[in-house]
Amino acid sequence: MEDLVIRDADVVDGSGADSYRADVLIDGGRIVTIVKEAAAAGCQRPKAVRELDAEGLVLAPGFIDMHAHSDLALLRDPDHSAKAAQGVTLEVLGQDGLSYAPVDEPTLEGVRRAITGWNGPGDDVDFDWRSVGEYLDRLDHGFDGRGIAVNAAYLVPQGTVRALVVGWEDRPAAPRELDRMRALVAEGLEQGAVGLSSGLTYTPGMYAENAELGELCAVVARYGGYYCPHHRSYGAGALEAYAEMVELTAKAGCALHLAHATMNFGVNEGRAPELLALLDEALDSGADISLDTYPYTPGCTTLAALLPGWASEGGPAETLRRLADDATAERIRHELEVTGADGCHGVPVDWETVEISGVRDPALGDFVGRTVRASADRLGEAPWTTARRLLIDDGLGPTILQHVGHEENVRAIMRHRVHTGGSDGVLTGAKPHPRAYGTFPRYLGHYTRELGILTLEECVARLTGRPAARLRLPDRGLVREGYRADLVLFDPRTVAAGSTYESPRTLPTGIPHVLVDGRFVIEDGRRTDVLAGRAVRRSPV
Repeated sequence: MEDLVIRDADVVDGSGADSYRADVLIDGGRIVTIVKEAAAAGCQRPKAVRELDAEGLVLAPGFIDMHAHSDLALLRDPDHSAKAAQGVTLEVLGQDGLSYAPVDEPTLEGVRRAITGWNGPGDDVDFDWRSVGEYLDRLDHGFDGRGIAVNAAYLVPQGTVRALVVGWEDRPAAPRELDRMRALVAEGLEQGAVGLSSGLTYTPGMYAENAELGELCAVVARYGGYYCPHHRSYGAGALEAYAEMVELTAKAGCALHLAHATMNFGVNEGRAPELLALLDEALDSGADISLDTYPYTPGCTTLAALLPGWASEGGPAETLRRLADDATAERIRHELEVTGADGCHGVPVDWETVEISGVRDPALGDFVGRTVRASADRLGEAPWTTARRLLIDDGLGPTILQHVGHEENVRAIMRHRVHTGGSDGVLTGAKPHPRAYGTFPRYLGHYTRELGILTLEECVARLTGRPAARLRLPDRGLVREGYRADLVLFDPRTVAAGSTYESPRTLPTGIPHVLVDGRFVIEDGRRTDVLAGRAVRRSPV
């Protein structure tokens, strides 16, 4: 007898096709049999050791978070309900060009300091890996050899590779350095990475010229991976930045996946159709392009990310030194507030839109949940004075929500034919962005059931089958016989995000069961002790 039969489920299979009623049998971590309309047909009902009555529930593939920042969270938090409770069964890590492999000791130290706002300092993590393969092995091992909460794939982070080879300096790579970077990207892909990411408003990745990026993308293309850039502007130069990535990958022959594809700031209000027209033209010409978005208007990053690129050259220690110097700090302020820094996407910063969401030092907790301007007014000082002191006192640790998005752009982009879902969820900080805990139920509840922006079948396909196709996973992302039993059961009438800006860590409702590898990680709405997740490695070309 099989391990489990899920009876009378409304199957939304991840392909975009119409739903159907079925019994689904699971054995050995895979879907072994699907019997459609078993009860109505009067046929012999399949039997298993265990039965689950799914009457009134939708059975779908587990959701794939195409843009996750759980690189350390999966290793430090065996519960990981932030994602598991949403129905997420696979996360794509190594985003925005900065993560923890491949590294040597100095590079690891610099990266840890640079992205402490995303993942925390990592003092509670044993960094016992250096290569991409060793990091994936560490994910496999997880907690006491038992694994991790959900599965994880990895992108080779271009900024980390550049830091390892070139350093944190703003200069072109020498020929021998470019050779080594190409070799490191190839090695990471051979060891199981699914592609390459960049953070082209973050140092040191932003210092790479397009010719350098194109050389790395050509390597990715040979391995059948994809390039996932956080491109050079989501603000004043957004359309040009999108076009730049489309052209770059076309020349390299590389698949392109646009990270958190938004059109933000006042200069881009109502301009999503221009972006979609650009993408449609490229797609119609044969380009291989996809994108992901989160279903919210504010962005989330670190306060230090807003600084001009030159202010961060040389790494975090140099950034802090420049901030401590009054003359240099005044130059930074002028670029931020008057001319528009590249870190703030070429738009002069509006401190009223910059909300502190987390700090490393608990003594600075009073700033959390307030905008920089509100804190400055409370202290009777200029906003830059407040921001500068926070950066220095917290060692570049503060994270922020940046309230610069537009709802009409969010809705237009999520309707596009190559759209997928990604949370871009930062799990650290006292008040993280609610997207970390709410992205997937918000798509299903708010945008599908309440607003009707997507049909249920369309929404599920964007969260499952389409991402799996981009990742080139041959046996995930669909409810099919022979496929892995990474599955979610949810109530389409009640599924909703519980997280809000006031209570961002509230878990969702309407998702009673989640299975990873055929085992319940969420059962009757509660987290079990199962750690069935593993590293998901790139499929050979």
